[in-house]
Amino acid sequence: MAFVTAVKLGICCLGLLLWWKIHVPSNLPRNLPKIPVYVSLLGLWSDLGQDEIYDRWLRKPLEQHGAVRFWFAGRWSILVIKPPYLTDLFRNEHIYVKAGNQKKIPWSVMASLLGDNIISSHGDTWRLYASIMKPGMTKHNFDCRPLVNKSRKLVELLLQAQSRTAAGKGVVINPFILRYAISVMGQSFLDIDFQCLEDQENPIFELQTTIKRSIFKPFYMNFPVADKYPAIFPSRARAFTLVKQFENLLYELIRDRPRTGSEKKHHSDNDQVIHMLEQALKEGKITEKQYRDNLKITFIVAHENTQLLLNSMFYQIGIDQQVQDKLRDEIIATGVANPTADTVNKLPYLTSVIYELLRLYPPISQLTNRVAESDALLGDTVPVPANTYVGWNAYGVHTSFANWGPNAKDFIPERWGLKVEEMQRKFRRDTIRGTFIPFNAHTRKCLGQAFVLLQMKIAVFELVRSMRWKVDPGYKLKLPGAGVLAPVGCRIVFEEIEVRGQVSEAGSADSGVSLYDGGDL
Repeated sequence: MAFVTAVKLGICCLGLLLWWKIHVPSNLPRNLPKIPVYVSLLGLWSDLGQDEIYDRWLRKPLEQHGAVRFWFAGRWSILVIKPPYLTDLFRNEHIYVKAGNQKKIPWSVMASLLGDNIISSHGDTWRLYASIMKPGMTKHNFDCRPLVNKSRKLVELLLQAQSRTAAGKGVVINPFILRYAISVMGQSFLDIDFQCLEDQENPIFELQTTIKRSIFKPFYMNFPVADKYPAIFPSRARAFTLVKQFENLLYELIRDRPRTGSEKKHHSDNDQVIHMLEQALKEGKITEKQYRDNLKITFIVAHENTQLLLNSMFYQIGIDQQVQDKLRDEIIATGVANPTADTVNKLPYLTSVIYELLRLYPPISQLTNRVAESDALLGDTVPVPANTYVGWNAYGVHTSFANWGPNAKDFIPERWGLKVEEMQRKFRRDTIRGTFIPFNAHTRKCLGQAFVLLQMKIAVFELVRSMRWKVDPGYKLKLPGAGVLAPVGCRIVFEEIEVRGQVSEAGSADSGVSLYDGGDL
């Protein structure tokens, strides 16, 4: 009898604890719709993509009210898509403070992986990191040679993979794209060639792949409290171990690389982010932990946007041969053997395709990393209690009929205009207005956005003029259930084409001229 009573009491306690974790706090605005908790948990048992989830449960209330109460990462927050709310959120960082995983869930695997870094820090700490790293992220003279040469190596590997694949069957592209993205990131920001494209058993690539499979599990993303108990959840103990292995391997590879410029006392235009971090560590401006955390975040974010967007690019223009042919005609018409920043930044259709990819497939589609420092009124309308997290859904913003018209969900590069200057103005205008936010906006916008645009243009230039492709007929578009946005498991059928104006030696590609394609975006 006592045992039965104890079991009942235990069940009651667990029920109360679960209710306490998922009940909506009474101080959140009741006039905002509440999205059912199960919507956030669909990834646990459902195969629905986030586009399907958004259209079914989120689009109507968000487009009608501009904001909703939403449960994610073990807490209730406010999710917004209305442009005035977004501009208020992004402009007033002193009210809606950046607070990443190191503040939100400091005990978690995610916090262990990302640490305290230039993206998620705030105030004096962020200003310190920005003063050190920003010159290496926003410089005007990124070397285009690694971008061109690695793009050509990617073409070579994809065609080799296709030759080993049954006729009419596609190649799974993401592993190749990830190798490419890590390689370019290393040469452009960390002064190292990780050789991911050349070495098929590359340890940093293998470890990064394993980490992404292990960490981003829907259950642990929604219930990060489980990370407090690795003894109960062995997979989390394994995840913590993987994160530490990754950190140590990255640190050792960077430490032991051949030195090219980090010992100079004064920075030059050719210095990379790693040189600036090393100098700051040497001068005592940052601690060993701060150095490691910002080394890891540079590795992760400087390859991930391009990796995701290239997956989306292969899919989108693989199903739209007209866009692919038009791109190829524009690129071949340049007659350029070795593209530079100046080459690709003058191409209007290429620019419009990249912008439209960012609109329809924003790589980081949803993010909740702002917390109200005190009671606030978002957009002079929505009460936000102190310590409430506020996030946004970029996919929802970019496919809102109010923002982009009745064809908002269609891929139409021409919507950006006909001339590059016109497209750049629209890019800036829509970013400021809060209707186009693939890189956030205002003071905390992504420092690497101009590099991403350049890298994408160079990659597409080389890929489109070297191959034509189509999506494997057996592949059906599947997007992840949450978080990042790109086709999952996409398979592409490639066909080599004659490259007019190509050089015989990939290593002879010219250096870049200018990174920016029209001022500070």
